[in-house]
Amino acid sequence: MSEISVSRIAYILALIGGILMVIFGLLGLIQSSFGPMVLYWGYTYGGIATIICGVIALIGAKSASTLVWAIVLIIVGIVGGGLGGLLVALGGILGLLAVLLKK
Repeated sequence: MSEISVSRIAYILALIGGILMVIFGLLGLIQSSFGPMVLYWGYTYGGIATIICGVIALIGAKSASTLVWAIVLIIVGIVGGGLGGLLVALGGILGLLAVLLKK
């Protein structure tokens, strides 16, 4: 079995989590478009926030093993929430662990 570094696992988790966040955000926007706007107002803003967090996670996934992006990924994962946010936060924690193990 080949060995995978901690920074590579952090990248993969953040990438998958970012993709899931974008997909779930789009599904939230689609859901909010069917029905009265008053009832689905929270889904609309939640979907937009999830999409923005997912795009940030996709951008920062490649740099998950740097200190600043690891912290950003942890914050984005917590704010984004859901399964994708959990994966992004785990990727950020592993990226932070990789930074701390290098020194």
